[in-house]
Amino acid sequence: MSDLVAPIALVVAALNAVAALLGFLHAGRAFWVCLRTGQGAAVLFAALAGVAALTGDGPDDGLFWLYALLPIAVGLIGEQLRLASAETVLEARRLENAQQMRLLPAREQQEIVVAILRREMTVMACAAGVVAFLALRAATTW
Repeated sequence: MSDLVAPIALVVAALNAVAALLGFLHAGRAFWVCLRTGQGAAVLFAALAGVAALTGDGPDDGLFWLYALLPIAVGLIGEQLRLASAETVLEARRLENAQQMRLLPAREQQEIVVAILRREMTVMACAAGVVAFLALRAATTW
């Protein structure tokens, strides 16, 4: 099993790096699919690291464990920030809630929705970039 850890970490890094790039390019559906795949890979990698820890089949370097588990925390924080994106965009336009947005002309509503989606993608692209870096470091500290 220990032979799989570094290659899996590299796969996690690659998936999340591609997701980050797609997010910064605002690639839509391809971004979300790649992001969720990268997140799933990060969870599987953390589980594999957990099994390695339980069986005593892992490095003595404490940094590896930090690099292996932090992507889960980064993903959760990213999701929380993503959820706050709509509120941030609405507040910037001095709208108290989505119901007020519905009173605006259709074009303005669409502009707001696009702004929210871009903010969400940017936030999650940043999180994916951090996860890619952490997974790459995990691969090099195994």
